[in-house]
Amino acid sequence: MKNKIGILFLILFYQFCSGQILTRIPLRGQVVNDSIKIENGIVFNVNTKTGTVINQQGFFTLLAKVNDTLVVSSLAFKSKKVILTQKDFSVSFLRIKLEIYTKQLVEVVVYAKKNIHPIEGNTQAIVDKQYFDDGKSSPKNQVMPPNGTIENGMNFVRMYKDILKILKIKNPERTDFITPASFTEVAMKTISYTFFTNTLNLKEDEIGLFLVFCENDSKSKTLLKPESQFELIDFLVSKNLEFKKITASEN
Repeated sequence: MKNKIGILFLILFYQFCSGQILTRIPLRGQVVNDSIKIENGIVFNVNTKTGTVINQQGFFTLLAKVNDTLVVSSLAFKSKKVILTQKDFSVSFLRIKLEIYTKQLVEVVVYAKKNIHPIEGNTQAIVDKQYFDDGKSSPKNQVMPPNGTIENGMNFVRMYKDILKILKIKNPERTDFITPASFTEVAMKTISYTFFTNTLNLKEDEIGLFLVFCENDSKSKTLLKPESQFELIDFLVSKNLEFKKITASEN
């Protein structure tokens, strides 16, 4: 009796697993952009941990079903997460539009090489001083009052300091107000280039897409600190196995 119950359980379990596989059907789609042709990217199914590579025309085919989550990644574009609905399977091609990734660079001021004599002491006191115009050497200033003093002008230096204080109060954890580095930037600065080419056996044109693929994993955000270097290496090795499975299916 126990053997019959065990066999029945195995049959039901097999049917359940087969049903889960059969419910996923080939989903055909195209990744597009209004101005630039997308020909290098990955479509990853989060639920099945499988993916496929976008071809030169932006088309892809992937096994999926309703409520599966797809993550679409491509170089120079913002990654996009799509939760599939029944409507997505009723069309001949699912069109997924990606936006161009534009990152604002941190402003860098380059000074010419010259001897600079900084002002010592309280610089705010100098700003607060009232200066008088020399009528013999300076041209006539129509904006300046007749008495030659600037009494009601705006003190932009003091305004900047007051605004900075407000920002620091509202953002106590951010004191430098510099855009935090992305996972790709941290990985390229922390890990040597030969690690990607020799250890992970990635081609030069695959490294950028691989790092974008890693960055879509939420765990990547926890590996941005310098002391997480060993965890970062383990993470790259494990993600490389997933990446190889996706790219190998297209070769």
